[in-house]
Amino acid sequence: MANRKILMVEGSDDAHVLKHICGAHDIPLLDEVKSHGGASELLESIPVRLKASSEEGDVVGVIMDADTSLDARWQSIRSIFVQLGYQNVPPQPNPDGTILEAPNGGALLPRAGVWIMPDNKTPGILEDFLRFLVPDQPNDLFDHVERSVDSIPDQRFTDNDRPKVIIHTWLAWQKEPGRPYGTAITARFLDSNLPQARVLASWIARLFHPL
Repeated sequence: MANRKILMVEGSDDAHVLKHICGAHDIPLLDEVKSHGGASELLESIPVRLKASSEEGDVVGVIMDADTSLDARWQSIRSIFVQLGYQNVPPQPNPDGTILEAPNGGALLPRAGVWIMPDNKTPGILEDFLRFLVPDQPNDLFDHVERSVDSIPDQRFTDNDRPKVIIHTWLAWQKEPGRPYGTAITARFLDSNLPQARVLASWIARLFHPL
C-alpha cells in the first residue's frame, strides 16, 4: 500500500478551510482530510490513528483549536506523542507548526505534525485564524462589523463564540452573502495569501511533502 498522508481536524468547517488553503497554495492533494465531530473525539482518535500506521513513510497531521488555553491544549496533545515514544516533543508548540519525526525502533509510527489554531501562540479557534485572512487593507467595513457585534443590546452568544459571530457577519455582508468558509477563500472574501495563511500552508507542505 502506498504511503498515506492524512490530516485530522475537529470538524467539517476546518476540513473545508484546509482543502481550500491547500488548493490556493498548490499543495498536492492529501489522501484524506478527516473531520472528527469535535475536540474530545479528535483527541481520542489521535493515538488510534498513529498506531494504525502500516507503512514506513506514512504522515499524519493534527489541527486543533487552542480554545481558552493554548498550554492546556498542547499538553493534552503532547502527552499522547510522548507516551507513544516520539522523541524531542517540544514543551511548547512551534510557532511555525510542530513536526515530529517517526520514532526509531519499536512500533511502526508515522511522521507527524501538530498545528494549534489559531497560530500556535495564542488561545482561540478556527475563526480567530480566519480573522487573519480578512483582506489586508484599510477596512472600515470590518471595523463596522466588530462594532456592530459588540453593540448588540441582547447578546445571546458567549464571549468564546464572538469570533464566530464576527466572521459570519463579515461573510454575510459580502457581495455574495453567506458563503461557507472554504468557498469564501476562493471568492477572496478571505485572503489565503496573507502571512498567517502562508505560515499554515508552509507547515502543511513541509509536513506532507518534505524536500
